[in-house]
Amino acid sequence: MDDGRESGYHVVSADSKQVVDIGEFDKMFSTVKDLAAEALFVSYLQPSESPTRASVEQAITMMILRHGSDGCAAGVATEFGDHPEAAVRRMAWVHAALAEVLAPPRMPVLH
Repeated sequence: MDDGRESGYHVVSADSKQVVDIGEFDKMFSTVKDLAAEALFVSYLQPSESPTRASVEQAITMMILRHGSDGCAAGVATEFGDHPEAAVRRMAWVHAALAEVLAPPRMPVLH
């Protein structure tokens, strides 16, 4: 199918009726990741608790349900305005925690 787009930059749907720019998926994933970061940031979860993957996922879900996307973003903005040094440290932890959550689960090696 030649639709004038370069190969590797689009996906054709299973029914071949829709061409979707892969950049749209990247934007959507980035938006979801940003929302998850904001939700984890405003959660009560602390790095000192060494939270599990499940507790991070649960905290994200709870905060999104409780505050919505706008409320989570507002909480982040407030903290960066009131306590910027602490907010930077917390956001660094949030991104590290999300990297672990978003990584594919490790399969045990059986010998």
